[in-house]
Amino acid sequence: MIAALILGRKGSVGFPEKNLKPVCGHPLAWYPMTAAKRSQSVDHVYLSTDDERLITLARENDVKVIERPDYLCTREALGEDAYAHGYHEIIRREGERPELVVTLFCNAATLLPKTIDEGVAVMREHPEFDSAVTVSRFNMYAPTRARHIDDDGSLQPFMAFDEVQEYEVSCDRDCQGDVWFEEFYRESVRIFNLQSSNSCGI
Repeated sequence: MIAALILGRKGSVGFPEKNLKPVCGHPLAWYPMTAAKRSQSVDHVYLSTDDERLITLARENDVKVIERPDYLCTREALGEDAYAHGYHEIIRREGERPELVVTLFCNAATLLPKTIDEGVAVMREHPEFDSAVTVSRFNMYAPTRARHIDDDGSLQPFMAFDEVQEYEVSCDRDCQGDVWFEEFYRESVRIFNLQSSNSCGI
């Protein structure tokens, strides 16, 4: 059994009610719900939330609801704690531990069902991995190009150059090879196998 667990809380401060903002005729949260529902790999789709309107949207789209407790709905609450709560709720309701858990955010609007299915295929092919995550290439953000502002206001390398001698330091953003970052919202998905201990990118 493979379960999808979508997170979306009510109290966004930076962009209030972002998960319900209409995008091309549907609320933003409709898209990850639909991607999970249309995935050929996912057997059960759950939404963990404290938002009554998201609960209504989920039920309208045949998504099961986990009402998240208040202590997991604050700005300080950690996503991993909300996921752990949802995971245990899924086990309680389904009566078994999932083979894999697909974790999503309500504001990941561009995620496609095939991306979920590709991630599941990778996880089944490599049972030694603990997770597969969506990543994007951002060579312009290579660690050797990063800087910080010192106490005197001067711009300094974020990493001491003597610590990164194996990498070329230049203005060419591609000189160090490809630099991959985990997606957090745009196409964000992480597929967990809680029995293993390595991660891969998809």
